[in-house]
Amino acid sequence: VQLQAYGGGLVQPGGSLRLSCTSSGSTISSYSMGWFRQAPGKQRDLVAAISSGAGTNYADSVKGRFTISRDNAKNTVYLQMNSLKPEDTAVYYCNTVWFRASNYYTQVRGDHWGQGTQVTVSS
Repeated sequence: VQLQAYGGGLVQPGGSLRLSCTSSGSTISSYSMGWFRQAPGKQRDLVAAISSGAGTNYADSVKGRFTISRDNAKNTVYLQMNSLKPEDTAVYYCNTVWFRASNYYTQVRGDHWGQGTQVTVSS
């Protein structure tokens, strides 16, 4: 599944952004999907995931601030990010996942990583 993530940008601490993930060649409604992020010099981590049935899980670092959702009619998955902090600065990617109720046990499924979208939180 080829995926495109977009919507990143520069935002001040405390601000908000909404990221979008879509596929031009595949229908993603039957897939569980995840948002990942990678900061410079760090590993890529799962931030949030949503199952095909709209169950969700979140990394502890973003609980209460980020919301993952999906609109199957638009073939799009979203990540609403509120109360952004400088430590949220990273390149954000979307991919298919093997969903579990626990964010810790949810694993990436897809082999292909798109180019991601840069989120920078800075004053």
